[in-house]
Amino acid sequence: MTRILLTGADGQLGQELQRTLVPLGEIIGVGHQALDLTQPDRIRQIISEIKPDLIVNAAAYTAVDKAQTEPELAKSINAVAPTIMAEEQARHGGILIHVSTDYVFDGRKNSPYTEEDAPNPLSVYGQSKLAGEEGIQKTSQSLQSAHQELRYIILRTAWVYGTYGKSNFVKTMLRLGAERDEIRVVADQVGTPTWACDIASSIAILGQKVHEQGAPSPLTGIYNFTSSGVASWYDFAIAIFEEAKQLGFELKVQRVVPITTSEYPTPATRPAYSVLAGQKITAALGSHPPHWRQGLRQMLAELYSRQT
Repeated sequence: MTRILLTGADGQLGQELQRTLVPLGEIIGVGHQALDLTQPDRIRQIISEIKPDLIVNAAAYTAVDKAQTEPELAKSINAVAPTIMAEEQARHGGILIHVSTDYVFDGRKNSPYTEEDAPNPLSVYGQSKLAGEEGIQKTSQSLQSAHQELRYIILRTAWVYGTYGKSNFVKTMLRLGAERDEIRVVADQVGTPTWACDIASSIAILGQKVHEQGAPSPLTGIYNFTSSGVASWYDFAIAIFEEAKQLGFELKVQRVVPITTSEYPTPATRPAYSVLAGQKITAALGSHPPHWRQGLRQMLAELYSRQT
């Protein structure tokens, strides 16, 4: 049976993956308590003990603003840890699927970013995630010189939200919408809201395909995966309240006011435009990712059913 090591198993994406990965084999899910990703020796130890056929690294330091004052911690979790995972998987021919982010780009482009576009992160968080990607790729390149291959997939995604986890944009909007008459939301940052369940489903499909192909795998490399469509944070907030009201969520909010990024300054600079092109992942999965509003509707229905 395929042995799968799932890091970040208790997060919003990890909890979805615990469901979608079931058909692939035995899942060994670890959260922060079981595996501290700031401890390289512990990472090596647990991989050596489990000898996973597949590692799905859904763990990350995701506090974008806090990372500005904790660069070493962000680097340890987002850059060093996935590089170690790649090195350890290379030792016994395992597969690594690593989740990355749209924040590796600077947002100065006005058309969707492809996997071939040059990254240029604006924040410590984005820099640490890019360093993780590069660590995996360098490990793979070093093996190629020895006529070996690391089967890996780096999956860049964006604006992730889900039913699980303590906080995300959707849950924040629902909380504020129940407390306030008016909410101000940034309208000049554009991307694609993406449901964690859809990401988890795509990872399961990719994991199965790479495993079945064996080595070498033509799927090895970087992929973008987000929902289809484009939205600003303001558009997203409006949609959240429209869908939530239809479902019966109790909301007080009457007005959503669009504001500029300069009116809501944050320690970390976000890309103004971080839409990711989806042609490559569509070809790999054999299907087009669903529209972001469809995912939002499903997530809110699931959340509402749990509250009632």
